[in-house]
Amino acid sequence: MKASKSLTIVQLIATPGVNWGGMEKHTADLSHELARRGHDVHVLAHRAYQQRFSFTVNFHALPVQWGRRNPLLTLRLKQTLRKLSPDILHAQGNKAASLLSRVGGQKSITVGTVHGTKSSHKDFCKLAGVICVSKGILRALSHPNTKLIHNGILPQSSEDTTTHPLPRTQAFALATGRLEPVKQFEHLICAWAALKPPLPLYILGSGSEAARLSALVQELGADDLVKLPGYESNPSAWLRQASLCVISSEREGFPYVLVEALLARCPVLSTPVNGALDLLPAESIARSTSLDALQALLSEHLSDLESLKASQQQCFENASQELTLEAMASRTEEFYYELLSGGSPA
Repeated sequence: MKASKSLTIVQLIATPGVNWGGMEKHTADLSHELARRGHDVHVLAHRAYQQRFSFTVNFHALPVQWGRRNPLLTLRLKQTLRKLSPDILHAQGNKAASLLSRVGGQKSITVGTVHGTKSSHKDFCKLAGVICVSKGILRALSHPNTKLIHNGILPQSSEDTTTHPLPRTQAFALATGRLEPVKQFEHLICAWAALKPPLPLYILGSGSEAARLSALVQELGADDLVKLPGYESNPSAWLRQASLCVISSEREGFPYVLVEALLARCPVLSTPVNGALDLLPAESIARSTSLDALQALLSEHLSDLESLKASQQQCFENASQELTLEAMASRTEEFYYELLSGGSPA
Protein backbone atom coordinates (compact mmCIF):
# COMPACT_ATOMS: atom_id res chain seq x y z
CA MET A 1 0.00 0.00 0.00
CA LYS A 2 1.35 3.43 -0.93
CA ALA A 3 2.33 5.55 2.03
CA SER A 4 0.66 8.56 0.39
CA LYS A 5 -2.83 7.12 0.94
CA SER A 6 -4.80 9.09 3.51
CA LEU A 7 -6.24 6.90 6.25
CA THR A 8 -9.24 7.09 8.52
CA ILE A 9 -7.80 6.42 11.97
CA VAL A 10 -9.61 5.91 15.28
CA GLN A 11 -7.70 6.37 18.54
CA LEU A 12 -9.46 4.86 21.56
CA ILE A 13 -8.66 5.87 25.16
CA ALA A 14 -10.67 4.17 27.90
CA THR A 15 -9.46 5.98 31.03
CA PRO A 16 -12.28 7.52 33.11
CA GLY A 17 -11.56 11.20 32.54
CA VAL A 18 -10.14 11.93 35.99
CA ASN A 19 -6.39 12.24 35.33
CA TRP A 20 -4.41 13.48 32.35
CA GLY A 21 -1.21 11.48 32.23
CA GLY A 22 1.45 10.24 29.84
CA MET A 23 -0.83 7.91 27.86
CA GLU A 24 -3.41 10.62 27.30
CA LYS A 25 -0.75 13.17 26.30
CA HIS A 26 0.76 10.60 23.93
CA THR A 27 -2.62 10.09 22.24
CA ALA A 28 -3.30 13.82 21.91
CA ASP A 29 0.13 14.55 20.42
CA LEU A 30 0.02 11.56 18.05
CA SER A 31 -3.53 12.37 16.90
CA HIS A 32 -2.63 15.99 16.19
CA GLU A 33 0.44 15.02 14.17
CA LEU A 34 -1.40 12.34 12.15
CA ALA A 35 -4.14 14.86 11.35
CA ARG A 36 -1.49 17.39 10.31
CA ARG A 37 -0.21 14.80 7.84
CA GLY A 38 -3.61 14.64 6.15
CA HIS A 39 -5.22 11.64 7.85
CA ASP A 40 -8.84 11.69 9.04
CA VAL A 41 -8.30 11.19 12.78
CA HIS A 42 -11.06 10.42 15.28
CA VAL A 43 -10.59 10.11 19.05
CA LEU A 44 -13.03 8.13 21.18
CA ALA A 45 -12.65 9.00 24.87
CA HIS A 46 -14.32 10.38 27.98
CA ARG A 47 -15.95 13.76 27.34
CA ALA A 48 -13.72 15.40 29.98
CA TYR A 49 -10.79 15.11 27.57
CA GLN A 50 -12.39 16.90 24.63
CA GLN A 51 -10.75 20.29 25.24
CA ARG A 52 -7.34 18.62 25.34
CA PHE A 53 -7.47 17.69 21.65
CA SER A 54 -6.72 19.84 18.63
CA PHE A 55 -9.64 21.16 16.55
CA THR A 56 -8.12 19.22 13.64
CA VAL A 57 -9.06 15.97 15.40
CA ASN A 58 -12.65 14.67 15.46
CA PHE A 59 -13.65 13.95 19.06
CA HIS A 60 -16.41 11.47 20.02
CA ALA A 61 -17.42 11.19 23.67
CA LEU A 62 -17.89 7.65 25.01
CA PRO A 63 -18.96 6.62 28.54
CA VAL A 64 -15.69 4.77 29.11
CA GLN A 65 -16.04 5.25 32.86
CA TRP A 66 -18.32 2.20 32.67
CA GLY A 67 -16.73 -1.23 33.10
CA ARG A 68 -15.05 -2.86 30.13
CA ARG A 69 -17.67 -5.66 30.13
CA ASN A 70 -20.63 -3.26 30.17
CA PRO A 71 -22.84 -4.29 27.19
CA LEU A 72 -24.10 -0.72 26.68
CA LEU A 73 -20.54 0.57 26.34
CA THR A 74 -19.77 -2.18 23.84
CA LEU A 75 -22.92 -1.29 21.89
CA ARG A 76 -22.05 2.43 21.82
CA LEU A 77 -18.55 1.61 20.63
CA LYS A 78 -19.85 -0.68 17.87
CA GLN A 79 -22.32 1.95 16.67
CA THR A 80 -19.65 4.64 16.51
CA LEU A 81 -17.20 2.44 14.65
CA ARG A 82 -19.89 1.38 12.18
CA LYS A 83 -20.48 5.05 11.29
CA LEU A 84 -16.79 5.88 10.96
CA SER A 85 -15.67 2.71 9.12
CA PRO A 86 -11.97 3.37 9.89
CA ASP A 87 -8.94 1.82 8.22
CA ILE A 88 -7.10 1.68 11.56
CA LEU A 89 -8.48 1.08 15.06
CA HIS A 90 -5.80 2.01 17.60
CA ALA A 91 -6.29 1.09 21.27
CA GLN A 92 -4.24 3.12 23.75
CA GLY A 93 -3.72 1.02 26.89
CA ASN A 94 -5.11 -2.20 28.33
CA LYS A 95 -8.76 -1.27 28.82
CA ALA A 96 -9.01 0.12 25.30
CA ALA A 97 -7.46 -3.10 23.94
CA SER A 98 -9.99 -5.13 25.93
CA LEU A 99 -12.86 -3.10 24.45
CA LEU A 100 -11.59 -3.51 20.90
CA SER A 101 -11.14 -7.24 21.39
CA ARG A 102 -14.84 -7.49 22.30
CA VAL A 103 -16.51 -5.53 19.51
CA GLY A 104 -15.87 -8.10 16.75
CA GLY A 105 -17.12 -7.93 13.18
CA GLN A 106 -14.83 -5.02 12.25
CA LYS A 107 -13.03 -4.88 8.91
CA SER A 108 -10.51 -2.38 10.28
CA ILE A 109 -6.93 -3.25 11.14
CA THR A 110 -6.58 -3.26 14.94
CA VAL A 111 -3.49 -1.92 16.70
CA GLY A 112 -2.73 -1.49 20.40
CA THR A 113 -0.07 0.45 22.29
CA VAL A 114 1.15 -1.01 25.59
CA HIS A 115 2.13 1.89 27.84
CA GLY A 116 3.00 -0.01 31.02
CA THR A 117 3.90 -3.40 32.40
CA LYS A 118 0.82 -5.32 33.54
CA SER A 119 0.29 -8.82 34.92
CA SER A 120 -1.46 -9.75 31.67
CA HIS A 121 -1.48 -8.41 28.12
CA LYS A 122 -3.84 -11.07 26.75
CA ASP A 123 -6.23 -8.60 25.12
CA PHE A 124 -3.43 -7.28 22.91
CA CYS A 125 -2.94 -10.79 21.52
CA LYS A 126 -6.30 -10.45 19.73
CA LEU A 127 -5.13 -7.38 17.80
CA ALA A 128 -3.30 -7.34 14.46
CA GLY A 129 -0.30 -5.42 15.74
CA VAL A 130 1.13 -4.12 19.00
CA ILE A 131 3.31 -1.09 19.68
CA CYS A 132 5.56 -1.15 22.76
CA VAL A 133 6.98 2.08 24.17
CA SER A 134 10.04 0.44 25.77
CA LYS A 135 12.27 -2.61 25.37
CA GLY A 136 11.14 -3.98 28.73
CA ILE A 137 7.51 -4.06 27.57
CA LEU A 138 8.55 -5.56 24.24
CA ARG A 139 10.32 -8.44 26.00
CA ALA A 140 7.21 -9.15 28.09
CA LEU A 141 4.99 -9.72 25.05
CA SER A 142 4.59 -12.83 22.92
CA HIS A 143 2.59 -11.22 20.10
CA PRO A 144 3.86 -12.19 16.60
CA ASN A 145 3.74 -8.63 15.26
CA THR A 146 5.23 -6.07 17.64
CA LYS A 147 7.00 -2.78 17.07
CA LEU A 148 9.18 -0.78 19.46
CA ILE A 149 8.32 2.93 19.17
CA HIS A 150 9.59 5.23 21.91
CA ASN A 151 7.45 8.17 23.00
CA GLY A 152 8.33 11.46 21.37
CA ILE A 153 7.32 15.05 22.04
CA LEU A 154 7.10 18.34 20.17
CA PRO A 155 10.24 20.49 20.07
CA GLN A 156 10.41 22.24 23.41
CA SER A 157 9.22 25.82 23.46
CA SER A 158 11.39 28.53 24.95
CA GLU A 159 8.30 29.78 26.79
CA ASP A 160 9.29 30.54 30.38
CA THR A 161 5.82 31.24 31.78
CA THR A 162 5.32 28.79 34.63
CA THR A 163 2.65 27.94 37.18
CA HIS A 164 5.15 28.44 40.00
CA PRO A 165 8.12 30.83 40.08
CA LEU A 166 11.37 29.25 39.00
CA PRO A 167 13.92 28.87 41.81
CA ARG A 168 16.27 31.80 42.26
CA THR A 169 19.05 29.50 43.39
CA GLN A 170 21.75 28.85 40.80
CA ALA A 171 21.59 25.05 41.13
CA PHE A 172 18.66 22.79 41.95
CA ALA A 173 17.48 19.24 41.31
CA LEU A 174 14.07 18.34 39.93
CA ALA A 175 11.60 15.48 40.04
CA THR A 176 8.15 15.64 38.49
CA GLY A 177 5.10 13.41 38.24
CA ARG A 178 1.86 12.42 39.90
CA LEU A 179 2.22 12.30 43.67
CA GLU A 180 1.23 8.65 43.86
CA PRO A 181 2.87 5.65 45.57
CA VAL A 182 4.27 4.18 42.32
CA LYS A 183 6.55 7.22 41.92
CA GLN A 184 8.23 6.50 45.30
CA PHE A 185 8.81 10.16 46.09
CA GLU A 186 9.00 9.23 49.78
CA HIS A 187 12.24 7.33 48.96
CA LEU A 188 13.60 10.38 47.17
CA ILE A 189 12.72 12.71 50.05
CA CYS A 190 14.30 10.39 52.61
CA ALA A 191 17.47 9.99 50.54
CA TRP A 192 17.78 13.75 50.01
CA ALA A 193 17.25 14.47 53.69
CA ALA A 194 19.90 11.91 54.65
CA LEU A 195 22.52 13.13 52.13
CA LYS A 196 21.93 16.85 52.69
CA PRO A 197 23.37 17.88 49.30
CA PRO A 198 24.21 21.55 48.61
CA LEU A 199 21.37 21.98 46.10
CA PRO A 200 17.64 21.87 46.90
CA LEU A 201 15.23 19.34 45.39
CA TYR A 202 11.93 20.47 43.88
CA ILE A 203 9.21 17.84 43.33
CA LEU A 204 6.55 19.10 40.91
CA GLY A 205 3.13 17.47 40.82
CA SER A 206 -0.15 16.84 42.57
CA GLY A 207 -1.88 13.69 43.73
CA SER A 208 -3.19 11.60 46.59
CA GLU A 209 0.15 11.61 48.46
CA ALA A 210 0.61 15.39 48.56
CA ALA A 211 -0.29 15.81 52.24
CA ARG A 212 1.69 12.75 53.35
CA LEU A 213 4.82 13.83 51.48
CA SER A 214 4.59 17.36 52.90
CA ALA A 215 4.31 15.90 56.38
CA LEU A 216 7.34 13.70 55.72
CA VAL A 217 9.43 16.72 54.73
CA GLN A 218 8.42 18.41 57.99
CA GLU A 219 9.11 15.30 60.03
CA LEU A 220 12.61 14.98 58.59
CA GLY A 221 13.35 18.67 59.13
CA ALA A 222 14.08 18.98 55.41
CA ASP A 223 12.15 22.19 54.65
CA ASP A 224 15.26 23.87 53.22
CA LEU A 225 16.27 20.78 51.25
CA VAL A 226 13.00 19.62 49.64
CA LYS A 227 10.22 21.75 48.14
CA LEU A 228 6.77 20.63 46.93
CA PRO A 229 5.34 23.53 44.90
CA GLY A 230 2.46 21.49 43.40
CA TYR A 231 1.30 20.91 39.83
CA GLU A 232 3.34 22.67 37.14
CA SER A 233 1.99 23.25 33.62
CA ASN A 234 5.42 23.93 32.12
CA PRO A 235 8.00 21.51 33.58
CA SER A 236 10.20 22.03 30.49
CA ALA A 237 11.08 25.53 31.69
CA TRP A 238 12.24 24.06 34.99
CA LEU A 239 14.24 21.33 33.28
CA ARG A 240 16.10 23.87 31.14
CA GLN A 241 17.45 25.44 34.35
CA ALA A 242 17.79 22.35 36.56
CA SER A 243 21.18 20.80 37.27
CA LEU A 244 19.70 17.30 37.64
CA CYS A 245 16.48 15.36 37.08
CA VAL A 246 15.71 12.34 39.29
CA ILE A 247 13.29 9.48 38.52
CA SER A 248 12.56 7.43 41.65
CA SER A 249 9.66 5.28 40.38
CA GLU A 250 8.97 1.67 41.25
CA ARG A 251 7.84 1.05 37.66
CA GLU A 252 7.21 3.03 34.47
CA GLY A 253 6.02 2.36 30.95
CA PHE A 254 8.14 5.10 29.41
CA PRO A 255 8.35 8.29 31.52
CA TYR A 256 7.75 11.54 29.64
CA VAL A 257 9.93 13.43 32.10
CA LEU A 258 12.89 11.39 30.83
CA VAL A 259 12.24 12.56 27.27
CA GLU A 260 11.73 16.16 28.39
CA ALA A 261 14.90 16.13 30.49
CA LEU A 262 17.14 14.70 27.76
CA LEU A 263 15.78 17.17 25.20
CA ALA A 264 16.49 19.96 27.70
CA ARG A 265 20.02 18.55 28.08
CA CYS A 266 19.42 18.03 31.78
CA PRO A 267 21.24 14.94 33.16
CA VAL A 268 19.08 12.20 34.66
CA LEU A 269 19.55 9.71 37.49
CA SER A 270 16.96 6.96 37.69
CA THR A 271 15.79 3.76 39.26
CA PRO A 272 15.94 0.78 36.83
CA VAL A 273 12.60 1.38 35.09
CA ASN A 274 11.52 1.06 31.47
CA GLY A 275 12.77 3.94 29.37
CA ALA A 276 15.73 4.70 31.62
CA LEU A 277 17.10 1.22 30.90
CA ASP A 278 16.73 1.95 27.17
CA LEU A 279 18.29 5.39 27.08
CA LEU A 280 20.65 6.08 30.00
CA PRO A 281 24.20 4.82 30.70
CA ALA A 282 24.36 2.00 33.25
CA GLU A 283 26.21 4.20 35.74
CA SER A 284 23.25 6.61 35.81
CA ILE A 285 20.82 3.89 36.93
CA ALA A 286 20.37 2.53 40.47
CA ARG A 287 20.92 -1.17 41.06
CA SER A 288 17.31 -1.59 42.24
CA THR A 289 14.20 0.44 43.07
CA SER A 290 14.92 0.36 46.81
CA LEU A 291 15.62 3.40 49.00
CA ASP A 292 19.18 2.21 49.70
CA ALA A 293 19.95 1.82 45.99
CA LEU A 294 18.55 5.25 45.14
CA GLN A 295 20.51 6.88 47.97
CA ALA A 296 23.71 5.15 46.86
CA LEU A 297 23.22 6.39 43.28
CA LEU A 298 22.62 9.96 44.43
CA SER A 299 25.60 9.86 46.80
CA GLU A 300 27.86 8.75 43.95
CA HIS A 301 26.91 11.53 41.55
CA LEU A 302 25.74 14.60 43.49
CA SER A 303 29.29 15.69 44.22
CA ASP A 304 30.20 15.92 40.51
CA LEU A 305 27.22 16.87 38.37
CA GLU A 306 29.45 18.27 35.61
CA SER A 307 30.94 14.82 35.01
CA LEU A 308 27.46 13.31 35.05
CA LYS A 309 26.30 15.76 32.39
CA ALA A 310 29.39 15.06 30.27
CA SER A 311 28.70 11.30 30.45
CA GLN A 312 25.20 11.84 29.01
CA GLN A 313 26.11 14.04 26.03
CA GLN A 314 25.42 11.20 23.60
CA CYS A 315 22.05 10.62 25.28
CA PHE A 316 21.16 14.25 24.61
CA GLU A 317 22.16 13.93 20.95
CA ASN A 318 20.21 10.69 20.49
CA ALA A 319 17.13 12.24 22.08
CA SER A 320 17.20 15.20 19.70
CA GLN A 321 17.01 12.76 16.78
CA GLU A 322 14.89 9.91 18.10
CA LEU A 323 12.55 11.22 20.81
CA THR A 324 10.58 13.73 18.76
CA LEU A 325 6.90 13.70 17.90
CA GLU A 326 7.79 13.61 14.22
CA ALA A 327 9.89 10.45 14.67
CA MET A 328 7.20 8.76 16.80
CA ALA A 329 4.41 9.61 14.33
CA SER A 330 6.47 8.48 11.31
CA ARG A 331 7.18 5.07 12.84
CA THR A 332 3.54 4.67 13.88
CA GLU A 333 2.35 5.64 10.40
CA GLU A 334 4.77 3.17 8.82
CA PHE A 335 3.46 0.41 11.07
CA TYR A 336 -0.12 1.20 10.02
CA TYR A 337 0.81 0.82 6.36
CA GLU A 338 2.72 -2.41 7.05
CA LEU A 339 -0.34 -3.91 8.71
CA LEU A 340 -2.67 -2.73 5.94
CA SER A 341 -0.47 -4.15 3.20
CA GLY A 342 0.18 -7.45 4.93
CA GLY A 343 -3.19 -8.07 6.58
CA SER A 344 -3.69 -9.24 10.13
CA PRO A 345 -1.31 -12.00 11.30
CA ALA A 346 -3.14 -12.38 14.61
